[in-house]
Amino acid sequence: MTRAIETLVWAGVFVLITIVLVFAGIRVGTDGPLIVTGTPSERDAFEWRYVTYPWLAYLHIVPGILYLVGAPLQLWRRFRERHFTFHRRFGRVVLSLGLVSGVFALAFGVPFAYGGAWQSLATAVFGSWFLVSLMLAYRAIRGRRVRMHRRWMMRAFAVGLGVGMIRVWVGILAGSQLLPLEQSFAPAFWVGLSMHVLAGEAWLWWRPNADGLPRNAKADQPSK
Repeated sequence: MTRAIETLVWAGVFVLITIVLVFAGIRVGTDGPLIVTGTPSERDAFEWRYVTYPWLAYLHIVPGILYLVGAPLQLWRRFRERHFTFHRRFGRVVLSLGLVSGVFALAFGVPFAYGGAWQSLATAVFGSWFLVSLMLAYRAIRGRRVRMHRRWMMRAFAVGLGVGMIRVWVGILAGSQLLPLEQSFAPAFWVGLSMHVLAGEAWLWWRPNADGLPRNAKADQPSK
């Protein structure tokens, strides 16, 4: 049962990362020609923010993609144990990418939210939680509190992965015509990111031990 749940979780992780990569590719394909040629976008168009403020946008997007691709390797226990030196060095890179992406998520997403004030507020709340989680993870590892470091990194990754879930909810709300596209973003941000924060906490509750065992296995299997 434990192995099946883990497999489903990892499958969901890779599906959401794929969604983020696909939409990032769409962004580059749409924005790139306009940015390179200096062609302005219509003010009410979705890509206006990305074309008008490309540095802010892509200093969030590019490090964010690299963070999402690199973080699963850092959180994979088997790889971490077999390649610990690489894990430590690559961890500095992944954490730095996350911090850069998070800072520019606030700098870009709060003032230029497509979905209005409620989306801006969601970006501020969850973006701040993402950054706080990364900084506490760094503080923990500096103090050699490895278990606490891993828990905070998982919290940060849960929020970062929520970007993919936002796209899922936008598709559900706008695709089913429950809301117009612009109005779908604010609820998609709140619902998608809240789901991931709660899912991250549920995962940490279920696997609270330093060895990664589920809670119900604590009494049956010794820690390493």
